[in-house]
Amino acid sequence: MAEPSQQQQFSNERDDAPITAAKDIHAEKTLVAESVTIDRPAQELYEFWRDPTNLVPIMENIESIEAIDTARSRWTVKGPGGKTISWEAVITHEVPGEEISWQSAPGSEIVNNGKIWFKDAGDRGTIVRAVIAYDPPGGAIGQLVAKLLQREPRIQTRRDLHRFKQLMETGEIATGARNRREQRERNEEQG
Repeated sequence: MAEPSQQQQFSNERDDAPITAAKDIHAEKTLVAESVTIDRPAQELYEFWRDPTNLVPIMENIESIEAIDTARSRWTVKGPGGKTISWEAVITHEVPGEEISWQSAPGSEIVNNGKIWFKDAGDRGTIVRAVIAYDPPGGAIGQLVAKLLQREPRIQTRRDLHRFKQLMETGEIATGARNRREQRERNEEQG
């Protein structure tokens, strides 16, 4: 659990509550909050993240992300049981170089919203913090199935942020593939 002073770093700029209590993150949804420190400048990380099509290689469950315009994109993810789920994401607020907030468009299969911050950490680089609120498809049973299949958003968010760190710091993402054939199959599977 973060110390109160660290929570204050990530508080909503418009009030002094910790981010987990922010008014623009809906409390009735399941809440995911993860962070990672990346040895790159905040502006560089923000610019990469601002183009949602860049996120496909780092987000394990993403089938595709299609940019519709500068504020809208269509996300398609792998769901439990081989099913794919799509929704439209809309950027609702942003501070260039610092934060991006989004929410799913009305009528989306996955109802979610969230925010990602890029906070300068001096010589250490940038602290990247993602907070996501979502309504799990299928309710509590769907959430349990997703967790068992390791497709639950909390697990995925942690892994995705660590892949983001690897890509931004080294230019590549390490895999668990033990040989070139496994790597090729994994790449083909990801599209």
